[in-house]
Amino acid sequence: MQARESIFTVIEKFKLNWPDCGERLNPYFLKMYRIHELLQAQIENYLAGLGLQKADFSLMTALRRSEHPYVLSPTELSQSMVFSSGGLTKVIMRLDQKGYIKRLDNPDDKRSRLVALTEIGKHIVEETMSEVQKMEQNSCPLTEQECDQLVALLDKLLHKLERE
Repeated sequence: MQARESIFTVIEKFKLNWPDCGERLNPYFLKMYRIHELLQAQIENYLAGLGLQKADFSLMTALRRSEHPYVLSPTELSQSMVFSSGGLTKVIMRLDQKGYIKRLDNPDDKRSRLVALTEIGKHIVEETMSEVQKMEQNSCPLTEQECDQLVALLDKLLHKLERE
């Protein structure tokens, strides 16, 4: 696979070759996109080695961070997942076949079924999350104070964007 152009080069080319756009360019957004892209590629490669996709991991973490016994409706799952999944039914079926989740009758709505994390699914998602967190920590050259500053700035951006 060919190496991607550095985001610093991309920004410089905007300024050099498209000055009217380059003057208004917000390099922090481009840099956040690239950081996200690079970290996601690492995580997706790790997940692929486990036979999981990003949507699988997102669904399992959504269940794990819910109240015990880790059961949500499909609607609650789609609202709680960090990564969107247009094919939620396929993800549910795939994880059900692996034994990581199970479907339960919904006592409040006979038309839908709940999704529950199994013990093996809980074990898999906890181990996987631990490894993902290690990968993220190993990728971060910032000091603890710099991380705190970054989180505060990102919080400010997110509060504005999530309200729009």
